Amino acid sequence: MLQLQAIRDRKEEIIRALTKRNIDATSLVENVLRLDEKRRALQTRLDATLAESNALSKEIGMLFKTGKAQEANLLKEKTGQLKEDSKKLGEDLNITADELQNVLYQIPNVPNDSVPVGNTEEDNEEVFNEGDIPTLQTDALPHWELAKKYDLIDFELGVKVTGAGFPVYKGKGARLQRALISYFLDRNTEAGYTEIQVPHLVNEASGYGTGQLPDKEGQMYHIGADDLYLIPTAEVPVTNLLRGEILSQKDFPIQYTAYTPCFRREAGSYGAHVRGLNRLHQFDKVEIVRVEHPDNSYEALDGMVAHVKQILRELKLPYRILRLCGGDLGFTSALTYDFEVFSTAQDRWLEISSVSNFETYQANRLKLRYKDENGKSQLAHTLNGSSLALPRVLAGILENYQTPSGIQIPDILVPYCGFDIIN
Repeated sequence: MLQLQAIRDRKEEIIRALTKRNIDATSLVENVLRLDEKRRALQTRLDATLAESNALSKEIGMLFKTGKAQEANLLKEKTGQLKEDSKKLGEDLNITADELQNVLYQIPNVPNDSVPVGNTEEDNEEVFNEGDIPTLQTDALPHWELAKKYDLIDFELGVKVTGAGFPVYKGKGARLQRALISYFLDRNTEAGYTEIQVPHLVNEASGYGTGQLPDKEGQMYHIGADDLYLIPTAEVPVTNLLRGEILSQKDFPIQYTAYTPCFRREAGSYGAHVRGLNRLHQFDKVEIVRVEHPDNSYEALDGMVAHVKQILRELKLPYRILRLCGGDLGFTSALTYDFEVFSTAQDRWLEISSVSNFETYQANRLKLRYKDENGKSQLAHTLNGSSLALPRVLAGILENYQTPSGIQIPDILVPYCGFDIIN
């Protein structure tokens, strides 16, 4: 959520910057300023009314003490009216504050200056490309056929138990999945991230804190009886661990990693491009989250990108990195790098990670602050990244490592799997 003071001070600059997202935020920003002015006027009137009421109450007490009961009773009538006025002003203030908050929730984060202009994913800027795309035999199979051939994943059984998009991993497929989770967590902890286990359900406040609500409400599974949400990513519970905290500068950097299943409704996703593991309603992901001093957050972002690159180098998968354009940038992000692995059998790139800097946008919602050198409270910067999302990494391994004699296992994973080939 953008800071009110920033909108007041940099109105035109913010409106102009948001055009990079292909939106005209003029009316939203004007509405914020109008409601803010109304809120401040109501607060001033309420403060004055309460002050007058308190002063009269003291005066009434003195009049009763000095035997001037008639004058005191006359003033009591006035304090009664002031109490009614203050009640009405308080109600109007709360309504206006809620309206202001709701409008602020509708304004996305301001893109970083380096975010390229563009409308769709076709306009994203490739900034890095590494790894050789293997040449497969002419009868090479996509991962969903390989999964069936080697009895690794049963998509139909998942439909029977739950529905489409909920696969069942079996045998060496389940072991490879578990190996990837352990490998990712080990690499993250070796890089200084503290491993934690978090709930897979969150309350509404947590959804608002990291920006999934109200922007992505339709994509989240909601348990109405308990008013809880299944997490779409570990980012939500992990970042919310620090909601409402006031840190000291010596606490930086805060680095967490967590493995969780993730749940997304993915409404309206159909067609060949979402077959197999390409698009799921439940999938596993290992996440990295950082909370940083604002002066260091972009250096931290570069470090997170370098960390994911190293993992993909060890897996020996061909990948590229894209800097997302304004039209493809996530609602809460100031700058995002997407990692994509090349699926040789599908002849297309598959997104496997997003690494983002949210600057103060999430922290403002979370009320996540730190004390600066002058003892003044400032908003921290939050960052997160997939390290990594498993389905498409697994798909890339199955497809790119297939041979006539079976699917080779990347050398780095063999100690985790306990086998070096699937055949």
